[in-house]
Amino acid sequence: MGEVADRSVEQGHVVAAQRGDADAFAALVRIHQRRAYAVARAIVLTHEDAEDAVQEGFLHAYRALQRFIPDQAFGAWLHRIVANAALDITRRKKVRDADTLADTMASPFRDPAESDELRRRLDEALASLGDRQRSVIVLHDVEGFKHAEIGNMLGIPEGTARSDLHHARARLRQALSGIRSHL
Repeated sequence: MGEVADRSVEQGHVVAAQRGDADAFAALVRIHQRRAYAVARAIVLTHEDAEDAVQEGFLHAYRALQRFIPDQAFGAWLHRIVANAALDITRRKKVRDADTLADTMASPFRDPAESDELRRRLDEALASLGDRQRSVIVLHDVEGFKHAEIGNMLGIPEGTARSDLHHARARLRQALSGIRSHL
């Protein structure tokens, strides 16, 4: 019953926000901001770009709120908007500087030198992937989204998300092969 209750509370916030209640929209932001950041961070390379994408996504959602149908899942709609904002930022950015992965990812190694080298190599390997492959692998393997959810967020068929994940993993395996011998 919790999910149904949460959904009806969310729908109430959506309807109130559509009527101009700024507090209701602020409640929707609070409910979805962490997941929206995770979606954006999976697509862009830097924390700053992820924050910009989330901000742009929420702004766009606010402006488009009147077109949203309240019986739909607000989170899925919002995450698609945020994903598109993140992809737009990625497309606009000509020079990318590889930032570290989200700080929430713990390294299994104890030696800080090994951890730093592994993180550097992983960052380089992720940066070498295309935007969509990087997005799919991080959304799936780090954030735990399902193939269908990833497809919806990125506007691609579920099968394409599966294929991109397979190819991204293969490229990462190749890029990281022999890493144990270098550490």
